[in-house]
Amino acid sequence: MKFINVGFGNIVSAARIVTVASPDSAPIRRLVQDSKDAGNVIDVSCGKKTQSVIITDSRHVILSSLDTETILSRLNETDNALNSEITSE
Repeated sequence: MKFINVGFGNIVSAARIVTVASPDSAPIRRLVQDSKDAGNVIDVSCGKKTQSVIITDSRHVILSSLDTETILSRLNETDNALNSEITSE
């Protein structure tokens, strides 16, 4: 199981991430608000501006202060490491 850092020492299982989105669009803002109402939001931004919204397969919504590009590059690094482990076996 691989994990990625989503900011301030908080980590998320890379396998559980469904999507990473920018919080600027109206549908994502509605999704975040609906998830807050349902109690499914995990805010790991530590009071900073939310730069990305991570949606997991368990329907949890994670608010991070990291750029979506930063999280994407960390996910790609995790995928590359996993692929190299598989091919070396």
